[in-house]
Amino acid sequence: MSVMRTKSIEQTIREGDEPEYQLKKKLTALDLTVFGVGVVIGAGIFTVAGRAANQVAGPAVILSFIIAALCCGLAALCYAEFASAIPVSGSAYTFSYASLGEIVAWIIGWDLLLELLLGASVVAQGWSAYLGIFLDHLGITIPESIGYGSSFDLPAFLLVVVLTVLVSVGIKESMRVNMALVALKVFIVLFVIFAGIGYINRDNYSPFIPPAQASESKSTMESPLIEWALGYTPSHFGALGIMAGASLVFFAYIGFDVVATTAEEAKNPARDLPRGIIGSLIICTILYCATALVLTGMVKYTELEAAGSLAGAFEQVGRPGYATLISAGAVAGLTTVVMTLIIGASRVVFAMSRDWLLPASIGKVNPKTGTPLKITVALGTLVALTAALTPVGKLEYMINIGTLSAFFLVSIAVPVLRKRRPDFHRPFKVPFSPFLPWLSAAICGYLMLTLPVETWLRFLIWLALGFLIYFLYSYKNSRLAGRTDPQDSGLPSMTST
Repeated sequence: MSVMRTKSIEQTIREGDEPEYQLKKKLTALDLTVFGVGVVIGAGIFTVAGRAANQVAGPAVILSFIIAALCCGLAALCYAEFASAIPVSGSAYTFSYASLGEIVAWIIGWDLLLELLLGASVVAQGWSAYLGIFLDHLGITIPESIGYGSSFDLPAFLLVVVLTVLVSVGIKESMRVNMALVALKVFIVLFVIFAGIGYINRDNYSPFIPPAQASESKSTMESPLIEWALGYTPSHFGALGIMAGASLVFFAYIGFDVVATTAEEAKNPARDLPRGIIGSLIICTILYCATALVLTGMVKYTELEAAGSLAGAFEQVGRPGYATLISAGAVAGLTTVVMTLIIGASRVVFAMSRDWLLPASIGKVNPKTGTPLKITVALGTLVALTAALTPVGKLEYMINIGTLSAFFLVSIAVPVLRKRRPDFHRPFKVPFSPFLPWLSAAICGYLMLTLPVETWLRFLIWLALGFLIYFLYSYKNSRLAGRTDPQDSGLPSMTST
């Protein structure tokens, strides 16, 4: 009855074949790659790139993107090994259950839920902001009382409701819409790159790495944890600014790991999942670096807008028509991100309910749609209300710390499982193991330390809530606790045994 009990790989795969929890296998390598590109290219490049350049890194933000890509690339290799060997829904949660133990798996699932739910809410609000910009260019104004930044963001709410309905209908139907919108989004990013080249002023790249500046306005709570712990004066730009930029633009890469949550729905997971995960990350890294180079060349980093920076850059060089087109592309692009994050969150909760760590009844697949309908509707409702009612603000950092913690543990899990199960067939293997997995864990750990103190405090509160739920309910009701019938009706009483 240890909290470190693990579930065998064979049992994990066998449970995925239970009729009431069985998802339909419909996705190809192309579907998975498009799925990954669809979620990765979104709010990060349309909003965070300009803010990172303006506030912390300057033109060297391209180095921030490369460092974040290196971190994600190493983690992607680890995800690809696990996903090809254990083709079951749940992503890092499922992988860690087979290697690091139940309590670690629970915390990873809990962290992934933080990443995906907050990510969908933040991006829905970003979508609302770009919708407002786009409609303004067309002469249409959304009333302030129901628009972006209001007490009830109606566009964000309606977006999530529509996408929840679409995701509930079926995964393949969602992919068809996703593919069309991803094509439009990639076109817009390529348009920014090629149209923007003609407006590059090389003087804007000087200084490429702005000298470090003390940031007196930063409170202790806003300081990176590592600077606060070592007693450094809070600063931005310089070498530390590049690393701080990496921890911020890391938000732009979040999503490739969501491909792993659909492992159970892939037609040939051993072959297609590594291709989908690594392929989507490579495509997005190339597009991101090119966009960052063009963006900081078009407009001096000190003049970049914190929000809507891509559209704003073209307005600043006298091309408002281009800005309208980019805003339209951002609306389409962010739509796919919200949809994919909802899918990812539902698959993580689905995997946890199938293990009875959450009530088992919510995870059963609807026979008509082939999707976990109850979970999808419940999470969609939660995301819609969060996006509409919450002033999200700086919560990108909360999303980042949840993701980095999952990457950190998955990286550690690769050499652990190789040692415990050297006999198990792995269609894809991380090269130079255990060196690369340990390097991945080290980079993820360092980037976590560059996040603000207040982010760490919020994260610790989230973890404490997760531990509370685990010990009150999940530990006693887990499949591995030896129960024959899951308790579907909420938390047990404090006197239950």
